[in-house]
Parts: sequence; C-alpha cells; structure tokens
Amino acid sequence: MQRMLTGNHAQSLAAKLARVQVVAAYPITPQTTIVEGIAEMVAAGEFPCEFLEVESEHSALQACISAAAVGARTYTATSSQGLLLMHELLHWASGLRMPIVMGVVNRAVAPPWSIYADHTDTVAQRDTGWIQYYCESNQEVLDTVLQAYRVAEEFRVMLPAMVMEDAFYLSHTFEPVDAPSAEEVDAFLPPLEMPYALDVDRPARFGSFMAPDAYMEARRNVADGMEASGRVIEDVEREFRERFGRDHGGALPLFACDDADAVLVVSGTAASTARHVAREMRAEGKRVGVAKLRVFRPWPVAAVRALAAKVPRLAVLDRSFTFGFGGALFQEVRNAVQSPRAGPLVRGYVAGLGGRDIVPATIRAIFDDVLAKDGPEVSWVGLQEVTEWPA
Repeated sequence: MQRMLTGNHAQSLAAKLARVQVVAAYPITPQTTIVEGIAEMVAAGEFPCEFLEVESEHSALQACISAAAVGARTYTATSSQGLLLMHELLHWASGLRMPIVMGVVNRAVAPPWSIYADHTDTVAQRDTGWIQYYCESNQEVLDTVLQAYRVAEEFRVMLPAMVMEDAFYLSHTFEPVDAPSAEEVDAFLPPLEMPYALDVDRPARFGSFMAPDAYMEARRNVADGMEASGRVIEDVEREFRERFGRDHGGALPLFACDDADAVLVVSGTAASTARHVAREMRAEGKRVGVAKLRVFRPWPVAAVRALAAKVPRLAVLDRSFTFGFGGALFQEVRNAVQSPRAGPLVRGYVAGLGGRDIVPATIRAIFDDVLAKDGPEVSWVGLQEVTEWPA
C-alpha cells in the first residue's frame, strides 16, 4: 500500500513491520519524530513492543544491548551529539555481536550548534564495527531498515547496523512510499534466533575481561563478521528485489558510468542532484556518471576497484571532514584504487591489539612480508591459532 511518509515515519513503520520487541527512546532533533511515531503506535495498541523512555542516548543503546543479550529484536534512533554520546557503547554492541538496528538522522555536530544535514556524526563512528547504510529516499529508508535486520541477524554476521537519512531532506519531507504488509515482511524477515543469549538455565557472562592471549582473536572474529556482511548484503538485496520488486542497487549503484570520462562518488540525498546534473551534462556532450555509496561499512572495495578500472577520473564528495588528508570517503576511495593497481605497493598489517607484545620477531615478519612483494594487502600478524571456539 502506498502511503505519504517522512523519512522518520518510514523508520517508525519499518520498526513496527519488523516486529521489534524492545525500543529504547530518547529525543533529539531531527530524530525525535521517529520515536514519537513509535510511541503513538504503541499507545494505540498497534505496535506490541516494550517501549523504554530512558534518560540519555547512552542509556538507550545500553538498554538495546541488554535486551538483545537475552534474544530480543531491538531498535533505537538518534542524531549528532546523541550518537557521539553513544560512542563507548557502539563498540560494546559490535564487540558483543548484538544485531541491533539504529536509525540515524545525519546532522552536523557542535560547536557551533546546527541541526542540519552533515555526515560527520556517522562518519566519526566508521571504526566502531557497525554496518552503515546511507539512504537517498524515504522508500529506501523503509526498505533498508528491513534489510538491515536480515543482514545483522545472519549467523555469519551478527553485527549491529545503522540506517542513515539526511536531516530534513528526508527526515521531515513527505514522499510516496510503498509499504508492504506485515505478512509480506514476516515471510522475508523471520523471528530473531540468537546463537547465544543470556539464559538463567545456562549462566554466562558477556564482555568479561580478556587477556592478550585471546583478545586479538576476538577482534579478528568481529572483522570476519564485517567482511561476511558484504556478501550477505548482496544476497539479502537480491531476495528483497524478488519479493518486493524494488532494487536499490547494492553497495555502490552506478549511473551512466560505462563510458564516462569522470564519475562522482557521493552518498545520501546528494546523489539525486548529482544524477540530475549528469543528465544535463550528457545532453551537452560531456560524458559523466554518478556512483552512489549506499554502504560505507563494510567498505565495498571490489565495487570501487571495478569502477576505477573503467573510469579515468573519480571525484569524491564528502559531506564531512575528518581533519586528515581530505575527507574519509576520499581517503578510502583513493586507498582502494591506488593499491594494488597503481603507485607504490601498499599493504596493511594489524598487530599489538589488546596489549599483545610487538616483539622484534613481529617487526621482522612485517619487513619480510613487504619485501617479498606478494601476499595479501592486509595481514594480521602474531595471531594465535584457534582450532575451536567455545560453545
């Protein structure tokens, strides 16, 4: 059924359709109407979930972590400073492998105070272990929340996910949205089955102290889940297209890129404007194209490299600045396409996590590897062999 919805109300409806069991809520402009919409449906008896009004965004995410730990499907939402207040617990959610879905309305961070669209809040959380989607339309918002639950709850992944929408461009703007029925969503999204959960009959602890002889393997295990999520995202989008007839193009949907002399890489609502300009310029005889970065985490390295292999020039638009050499999207695109295709050989090495010693043998192994000029681009050095994870 087609309905006129804001991006925020698309988030609310998606949470209801997903049969979320626990919602933890704290208001912040321009996210507030997401949780207001949920509160109204709960009060009307339309959304049978546990609705928790907490004292801060930090508490909201902690409530979701605790509920997920006992096997509940959870949802929360925030923006800007609220997301920054959650930062500590973002790491806890991913490290504990809790498949929470959170709506984030992208808003600039202070100071100075602003309530308008800017991706700094979520780009600043890119290294917390959360899957990150950036949406262009209200339809994409609703569809992506549903997809995010399927991806996050896949056994190979078991990681939390953020679904982003630009402040006011989507959050407070009405657009026609095709809303599936609850029965259709039930067929696509089965109930959550946690492979591990707190149970009084099987006492356990989550997040306890871990010594250096095991910590690094635990972090690599989270990295493996993030890597697996890229393949799961493709599978879930394919099934969603077959069931609902809508296709959002995967992690990096392309527009007019096959013969382009230049392509703009962009995320969020600016992609709509970019495609409009590209059409106009093509009518003038200028061959340009657009690549929309729909998924920022996991980073779609294969798709970016495939694009770079056929395009001589790439422009990258960052709606944030990270005080490094250019914005974060620029850095990641450049790093992906310059190695191993061009420039000096560049490789990455992960070592010393969790207090594990970086001894002379560690350094020698890195030198030997880079001098050999073959091997993986990213290596984890000094991992202990794990033959079996405890049940």
